[in-house]
Amino acid sequence: MKKLGLLILALMQLSCAGQVVDKINGVSFVASREEVTQNHIDPVVAIHATHAAVMPFGFIRDLNSPEVVFNAERQWFGETKKGAKQYVALLHKNGISVMLKPQIWVSKGQFTGSITMANDEDWKILESSYENFIISYATLAQEAKIDMFCIGTELDLFVKNRPQFWTNLIQKVKEVYTGKLTYAANWDEYTRTPFWADLDFIGIDAYFPLSEERTPTIEQLKLGWQKWKKPIAELSKKEGKSVIFTEFGYRSMDFTGKKPWLVDRNEENVNLEGQAIATQAIFEEFWPEEWFAGGYIWKWFINHEKSGGVNDNRFTPQNKKAEEVIREHYKLN
Repeated sequence: MKKLGLLILALMQLSCAGQVVDKINGVSFVASREEVTQNHIDPVVAIHATHAAVMPFGFIRDLNSPEVVFNAERQWFGETKKGAKQYVALLHKNGISVMLKPQIWVSKGQFTGSITMANDEDWKILESSYENFIISYATLAQEAKIDMFCIGTELDLFVKNRPQFWTNLIQKVKEVYTGKLTYAANWDEYTRTPFWADLDFIGIDAYFPLSEERTPTIEQLKLGWQKWKKPIAELSKKEGKSVIFTEFGYRSMDFTGKKPWLVDRNEENVNLEGQAIATQAIFEEFWPEEWFAGGYIWKWFINHEKSGGVNDNRFTPQNKKAEEVIREHYKLN
């Protein structure tokens, strides 16, 4: 009987070792003015995406303003709590898992990582305001049975200056939400984020500079990844946490691997091939790794037929060569 028990245990261990953990094959599903319909979800299903990030927004007047305004009447439908709930319900109906990722928008598109307050009083106001914002959406995440919740996106100086606030915030989120938690650290921020041990995943917005070439080859891009990939893997091992790319993607323009974070309105030539190659390279470098859990392509608009296209040099892969790369990869993974 003892031998039989040992045999069963050995078979169970062998079975578990042979299991393939599904990757997060995701899209960042951009908030819109309108409700989503099945026609908006069908293209997400068509590229075999299994996950989507839904992103309601809070607004801050400037980098030194402590008030987060959210769920306001003037906001677009998809940026509000009601809109997020409607988006999530239809994505779930289609079998797509959701990460709720409430984000901050600073007036004129200023970088959120530079948000900082002039004095302790303003910091406390910001903390209270941001906590209300996050707990409100964490409550929605619990009610809507959302799989993952992101507590913040690219808030480097806020995290650096007020680390205890973030530790306390995570505990408060856990009191209302029982799913998985992450934080979306910018590519040059994640190594100093102090609270990975309190979360379920290390989240990185993966806009790492890879190449100075106009249209780099896949070999050049993969070589460019090596200096970044090793420390990511080391942090994953140190913390005992899998890594997700809470955002990843490239603009369809010349030199797309040089400064992938650029969101300006520059008129660099459209380069569909560069975007497609860079997308393929990140898939080949990271998706085979056991410590890597997957990610969310930046970004996917709900009106697919009107988005992207061969004359567009922005991030979306829609109606471009990169969309085919994503479709083929997500189909096989």
